[in-house]
Amino acid sequence: MLTGQKSLNVDSTADKVSVIIVTYNAAATLQACLDSIYKQTYPNIEIVVIDGKSTDDTVAILEANSSRIGYWKSEPDSGIYDAMNKATKKATGKWVYFLGADDALLPGFSDLAYDLKDNSAIYYSNVWAEGAKRSGELSTYQFAKVGIYHQAMIYPASIFAGHNFDTKYRISADFAFNLNLYSDKAYHFLYKDHLIANFNHTGISGTQIDVPFAKDKSGLILKNFGFKIWSRYIFRMIKSKIKGDKNPRI
Repeated sequence: MLTGQKSLNVDSTADKVSVIIVTYNAAATLQACLDSIYKQTYPNIEIVVIDGKSTDDTVAILEANSSRIGYWKSEPDSGIYDAMNKATKKATGKWVYFLGADDALLPGFSDLAYDLKDNSAIYYSNVWAEGAKRSGELSTYQFAKVGIYHQAMIYPASIFAGHNFDTKYRISADFAFNLNLYSDKAYHFLYKDHLIANFNHTGISGTQIDVPFAKDKSGLILKNFGFKIWSRYIFRMIKSKIKGDKNPRI
């Protein structure tokens, strides 16, 4: 097990935002990801990295950047969301954000960070993905159907005192996490029109299907959004299957 922890020189009058990165053999993109954080103008950003015992140069990059990383550890884990659960326990910020090692922050991230005023709000903005700005402010049905890009969201850290990512979902636990948060009366989702990250759609979430989540999704929608949204979702799903759509947008 390798670890590193440093104190950062920051403006303590600004609320700390913890940026969490989970890595495994991410040497090809990690430095560019870190550099995009260093370029931010927001003055109080903590970087937390949990690495799954990489066998490439990922750990060497973490060691080289250790003076600018708030906390990092390299040890075996059981997947992306196990690592993310570990990371939330090490984050010390008032706010928490998850960034893929092959993604990059844009200047709008700092703009959103300055907008973080409501402690009960789960903020979301936009990402650049597949050549376009996505996805804007979502309706309730859109939220249930397609969800929010995880790289578009900043959470109050208080959420993680009572919520964890369900590791039975190896690809879409973040989607399930947000579906369950929708019915949590202590929080609400709040959209701000900023472009905060460049999302690389070639990662695992963009190339594979989470079969357990696909089986559970309709039940999660019924539980957290109610019968009206659930019935609309089911109707569209049945209609798409009848039409033979291979990739239905239901």
